[in-house]
Amino acid sequence: MFEEINPHRRRFFGTVTTAFAAAQLGLIGFANAQFGTAKPLPAIKPGTNTSFGDLKQIDAGVLNIGYAEAGAPDGSPVILLHGWPYDIHSYVDVAPLLASAGYRVIVPYLRGYGTTRFLSGDTFRNGQQSVMALDIIALMDALKIEKAVLAGFDWGARTADILAVLWPERCKALVSVSGYLIGSVKVNQQPLPPQAELAWWYQFYFSTERGRLGYEKNRHDFTKLIWQTASPKWHFDDATFERSAEAFNNSDHVAIVIHNYRWRIGLAAGAQRYDDLEAQLSAAPVITVPTITLEGDANNAAHPVPASYRTKFSGKYEHRLIEGGIGHNLPQEAPRAFAQAVVDVGNA
Repeated sequence: MFEEINPHRRRFFGTVTTAFAAAQLGLIGFANAQFGTAKPLPAIKPGTNTSFGDLKQIDAGVLNIGYAEAGAPDGSPVILLHGWPYDIHSYVDVAPLLASAGYRVIVPYLRGYGTTRFLSGDTFRNGQQSVMALDIIALMDALKIEKAVLAGFDWGARTADILAVLWPERCKALVSVSGYLIGSVKVNQQPLPPQAELAWWYQFYFSTERGRLGYEKNRHDFTKLIWQTASPKWHFDDATFERSAEAFNNSDHVAIVIHNYRWRIGLAAGAQRYDDLEAQLSAAPVITVPTITLEGDANNAAHPVPASYRTKFSGKYEHRLIEGGIGHNLPQEAPRAFAQAVVDVGNA
């Protein structure tokens, strides 16, 4: 999930516990509000919706991408990106809210999830960060979307961040849960304090053949455990989890997940053709597009303190702490707050 690029990672992780405590007390609303609420969205109980209806498929780049779509075809586009181990159902309540506000909402399965498939069996099952962003550029091209609001969490937030820095002309505005998540393989090879390393137990597990086999065999229970630990106050029912767990039965899922986590710490090579993109990202470029960052007050996954990434956003910016026991899967746990952020930043 979270991947810190700041050279002062030791100091950062030493403050994680303090930051969590402060978040619980609502003390991290340090950024001045710069986005007004143009039109408040209606209240919605999380879990009100359970399905997107019929999904669509489109060839885009090296993939045939499965995606949900809501809203008017001529509405202002917004692309919602999920993370690991989640799927498009993280936005099952967000999408209708945004559709009602006039948006054209696109919610794609990332590579290795759901109905997204590789067009060729010979394509390298690559999970490095720049490739995920290129998939979304290819999707936008295939759908003839020139520019969109990008919003996401976990892998999806990182992908949206990357799009915003490498192709700002394609990103109208950004909503990013946990802020700036662009990574650096070189920096990630440096050790962290023991408490911080403990939070990454699954990354070490995935670094072994035993871990790969274990994830392949136990991915249902494994992913459910991550849901429970990352969002300890989210009391999701079995049906909610099972709807998303189906997406992990994708034949490429394990390969993509394992490569993603091994690549991050230099245990697996990426593709040379993307070296220039990764070099740009390793420099931690500043995001210039209008941005709202979000954080849940009960996010138990490793994530940066908001103050650590404030300087990575040079455009119009606001940080919002979402209270009420909200964990890592923020859009599904607090759909109205997430959708409101998209509307507010989209009107900037």
